Order: sequence, then C-alpha cells, then structure tokens
Amino acid sequence: MTASEERPGSAAHVLELVANGTAASRADLVRHLGLAASTVSLRVQELVEAGLLTESGEGASRGGRRPRLLRVADRGAVALAADLGSHHLRTGAVGLTGDAFDLAERAFDLTAGPGPALDALVGQLTVLAERQRAAGRTVRGVGVGFPGPVDADGARIIAPSRMPGWHLFPLRDRLADRLGLPVVLDNDANMMALGEHRAAHPARRHLVVVKAGRGIGSGVISDGRLHRGARGSAGDISHVRVDEAARLPCSCGNIGCLETVASGAAIAAALRRTGLAVDSTTDILRLVENGRPHATTLVRQAGRDIGAVLAVVVNFFNPEAVVLGGALSRAQPLVAAVRGMLYERCLPMATSELTIDAAVCGPDAGLLGAGHAVLRRPATADEPPAPAAGSR
Repeated sequence: MTASEERPGSAAHVLELVANGTAASRADLVRHLGLAASTVSLRVQELVEAGLLTESGEGASRGGRRPRLLRVADRGAVALAADLGSHHLRTGAVGLTGDAFDLAERAFDLTAGPGPALDALVGQLTVLAERQRAAGRTVRGVGVGFPGPVDADGARIIAPSRMPGWHLFPLRDRLADRLGLPVVLDNDANMMALGEHRAAHPARRHLVVVKAGRGIGSGVISDGRLHRGARGSAGDISHVRVDEAARLPCSCGNIGCLETVASGAAIAAALRRTGLAVDSTTDILRLVENGRPHATTLVRQAGRDIGAVLAVVVNFFNPEAVVLGGALSRAQPLVAAVRGMLYERCLPMATSELTIDAAVCGPDAGLLGAGHAVLRRPATADEPPAPAAGSR
C-alpha cells in the first residue's frame, strides 16, 4: 500500500478526519463526506474493532439525540519512521497523536549501494523497534522516505540520480522481510508534504510542498490527499528545464535542469570553484548568515529559478499554499526570491489568497509524514497485524 491510498470515504480517510479534528462524531462524518449514515457507521465500526478509534461521551446536540464522540485510540501504538538523505539517515518513532520522538541522526551514504545501506537502515530501525517494545508500545509498521523516484506501487526505487545500483531495487519488500513489519515507502518530498500537511496545514486541501536541500523535489496535496500521479512521479520539479541552467549537464542525462543551478549540491559546487570550503547546505547557510555576497547571490538566484518553475505549477494547479522546506528554506533570501517570482509571474487570481511560507516542522516533517502513512491506515486482509509489545 502506498502513502496515497486514502480514498474519500475509506476507513483511512475517516480516521484522518477524526485525527485532524475535522469530525468528532458519526454525524460530522456524514455531513463532511456526503455519504449515507449506514456507510459511515460501517467505516467507524471497522476502525473501532481494529482498535484505532474509540467512541464515548456525548457531544453537543443539534436538535436530536446527543452524538457520541469519536477519538483516535492511543494504545501506545507507534510507527517507525526513516527519512533518508544521500548522506544522512534520520529515524524516529511517531505516535497516533502525531508526535515524533526517540529521534536519531547519523551519517549515511546511499551512493555506496543498496546492500550497505539496507544493512545500516535495518540495524538502526531494529534498535529503535526494540526500544519502543521495551517501553510497552506496539510497533504497527515502518514508513520510509527515499530521496529519489519510487514506483506507483510504493515498492521499488526507479532510476535515482547519482545512486548507482538502486534502479528497480525492491526496498519496501526487502525491509519488510528483514524487519518482520509492514513497510510504506515513498519519495522523501512526498513524505515531507504529508508531514507538513497533517501537522501544520490540516485545514488546507491543496498544497505544494517543496524540499530544497542537497537536491530539489516537491510533493503535491490535492483535495487533502497526497497526489502521486499515474506512475508516482507527480511533483518532480528537479528536472524541469530552466533558462539559467543553459546547457549544463545534469545527472539525469539531460541538460539545463533546475537541479544543476538551484540545488544545494549545485550551489556548493559553484562556491567551491571560488575557493571556498563548502561541503554541505549547512556551510551555505553559514556563509549567507555571515553576509558573504557570492553565497547570498547564488542562493537568491536559486530562489528565482525555483520560483520560475513553481509559477507554472501555481498557475496550473492553483494551490492554497506553497510551503518551502528542506535545509535551504532556512535561507531568507531564497524564500523571498521564490515569493517574488510567484507574485511576478502568476495570475492575480492564483496568488490573491496564496500563502508562501517556510515549512514549520523542520527536519521532522519527513518523519511525521512517514509515520502518518503507516498509522492512518487499517491493516489489510493480506497483511499480518504488527507484533505486540514484547514480541519479535
């Protein structure tokens, strides 16, 4: 199951509406979903029997019998979450109430190939799972954000740039076999979009969430749900051609891609050519904060280039908000440049109520999204329940 399978009226959708405060009773769900009361009752009963919802107490009456209140059942259930970068691994546990805890980050080299990376990931998640079970929590599954394309089934990695050996690697199934847990896999920008939407913008139905770090990606929330497209590549702005990139070769094999001028890796390379010691986005941010002119100019231009691509997206998709995440979003010149380009190039109707801001969840956004993808779904018929506390 992929992170996008939260169909309108499904049990997962009902669970999400209760979790984000949109609905507090069966009557609320009927009004919001426009479904028959019998259909809503069936979905609620499925979730109650699965132990994901509780129904108790009485809410305010609207003229009839007082409704019983629905709440997400917090039985100590957690999801393990992993946010992979090309050079780091961040892990944590995410609870049903949407909080992330037991966080850890370590150096991690995806370019070394699937074998070493899988071993390191399994080792980190195994230790994390043992700590949760020792604390009496039930581990329901694992959510993973990967910094590259993932197929529509959420099972395999598809032709990631700069990562030899990963093409068609069945990461979801290999992880599930090694950990003995169900796994949800998606692109890291999609997981960030889920996390930002659920934690910071639950009332908004249409968002574009950009991850600007060492690379560039984006996730699309359409009608309140993650939109992955026909093959899973929706939101991939990294390889859109931009004028500023001219004929620069890209790792994807094309020329003139946004990534070649606006990513953290491209900015760092440009600064190194001037003799500055720059290895990461953290170094870029430090130079900008210290007022180094060339670094500020490159970051501002990156914002313009990203904004030029997003202007097409905003005119076409008409979102309520554009959210800028990833390490580079902490650079105000980049955020300001994106905002300026959108107001300059978009139709007034598309920007009259558009908000353009930096993400609020920071480095935990991807973990929150990955955890949400696992927790906001009932187990399927062909999927064994997560092991109880104290088991394997």
